[in-house]
Amino acid sequence: MTTVTIERLGHHGDGIARGPIFAARTLPGETVEGVLEGTRLTAPRILTPSTDRVSPKCRHYKSCGGCALQHASDGFVTGWQKDVVSRALEAVGLEAPIRNFHTSPAGSRRRATFTGRRTKKGAIVGFHGPASDSLIDVPDCQIIRPSLRAVLPALEEITCLGASRKSELRLSVTDTDTGLDVLVSDGKPLEDNLRARLIEIANQSGFARISWNDDVIAQRVAPILHMGTAPVPVPPGAFLQSTAEGEAALLASVQDALGGAGKILDLFAGCGTFALPLSLGAEIHAVEGEQALLDALDAGWRHATGSKRVTIERRDLFRRPMTPDEIERFDAIVIDPPRAGAEAQVTEIAAAKVQRVASISCNPVTFARDAALLTNSGYKLNWIDIVDQFRWSTHIEIVAELTLV
Repeated sequence: MTTVTIERLGHHGDGIARGPIFAARTLPGETVEGVLEGTRLTAPRILTPSTDRVSPKCRHYKSCGGCALQHASDGFVTGWQKDVVSRALEAVGLEAPIRNFHTSPAGSRRRATFTGRRTKKGAIVGFHGPASDSLIDVPDCQIIRPSLRAVLPALEEITCLGASRKSELRLSVTDTDTGLDVLVSDGKPLEDNLRARLIEIANQSGFARISWNDDVIAQRVAPILHMGTAPVPVPPGAFLQSTAEGEAALLASVQDALGGAGKILDLFAGCGTFALPLSLGAEIHAVEGEQALLDALDAGWRHATGSKRVTIERRDLFRRPMTPDEIERFDAIVIDPPRAGAEAQVTEIAAAKVQRVASISCNPVTFARDAALLTNSGYKLNWIDIVDQFRWSTHIEIVAELTLV
């Protein structure tokens, strides 16, 4: 057995002792022991617990890999996330006040992707164990809405019907304003008997829609999410903010950062999370690479009330970023790229000298890299807000205000 003292928490939530030695679900200051395999302490046993250690709220926590930080107090998690962001900024020579911190409540996740696997006795639908191929059923999961927990038996039935014995299904479920939208991926070929049974299950469970890979199997009603006053018909599997509370917090920060701008460019606009609410007070040009998302945004705007003009443009902003000549006509920019950031596009923004930028990111490291491009070109990083809508995970989302000096 090896005994170590945890010094800090890494970006993936593991405790790190001198060496480095990694120990899952431990906290700084704790003395722990376990069997050392390479650089990892397996099955760590807590000898001296931290005062920040709390009892996990979910009975599945020990075996499930969906959460990483249920053993830590909310105050500790807040401080740790702030430290992660500050360290990312320091690495590129930046600093900024962390102004607000929002944590979405337990049981508020409105979308989740489950894994389904057939067994000899039926099926398991749930999440994988920590760093494991084992699959854990999660009937009492504490992060998802009750409506998602309630549909797990139906997903098990779908898995029995549609999964092969050697593969797993991906079952993406979104709780929309009009009902559950279910997308099943990696299943068997869709034959007539399977299609008929899927329709029966969808009807019995009251799904708004069920899709099998790229095919919509049954739609009782269009799955709708309201963004501002716009009823947006979301496409199957569309990227959406994970909680309504987190989305509202992100939007409030973005609105604050834009300072009442009249013409706004929304880059990586998706279905209109920011574009459509912002259109109640400004003209918007929304740019996105996926046509299905743009179509949903446009349909939502056409049925909105009180919105100003919203124009859309399909464009791969990684291969063909907006140029300074195209950007200069706007008063402000909203940019919400994937985890990789948007280095090429931010370089063009830096050259365009638009007065205000609201930058949203789910990766503090690539955010800091891109923010440094702007600050080196005359922008000031005024503040950062952190939004924790993936509660008890190591996922961090931030909104920042940058203004041209």
